[in-house]
Amino acid sequence: MDPEELLNENNNQKKESPLKSLEVDLRLYSESIREISVEIMVEGLSSYPIFVAHQHEVSLGELILDKEDLNTDWTIHASTLEEFVEKKIIKQELKQRFIDNYKNPHDFMCVFVIVPEGANFVFFPYGKE
Repeated sequence: MDPEELLNENNNQKKESPLKSLEVDLRLYSESIREISVEIMVEGLSSYPIFVAHQHEVSLGELILDKEDLNTDWTIHASTLEEFVEKKIIKQELKQRFIDNYKNPHDFMCVFVIVPEGANFVFFPYGKE
């Protein structure tokens, strides 16, 4: 499934989806994000790391990759399922459903993509080592 399908971008618009540039940036950031994901799990902060991809100001998680510093299109913050529940982005009653759908964090990064039209989760595979 393409990320566009997850964000309901099937409305036949001619403009290029911002998700194309996100895919480029996620491939570039892949190894750094994987290292931080492992660190979050090893340190016992969470078994469910979530990375927030955005192009504007967001007060969620910790800044790890700044688009201004890296000359890219997307900024990435590191967060956790626990923070998403605490901030009520994921409702407590839907926490288990999220866990059930969470993909192996050693193979996929869980990315919460924020665009002007809304936000959604995407599981993006890490590059092959």
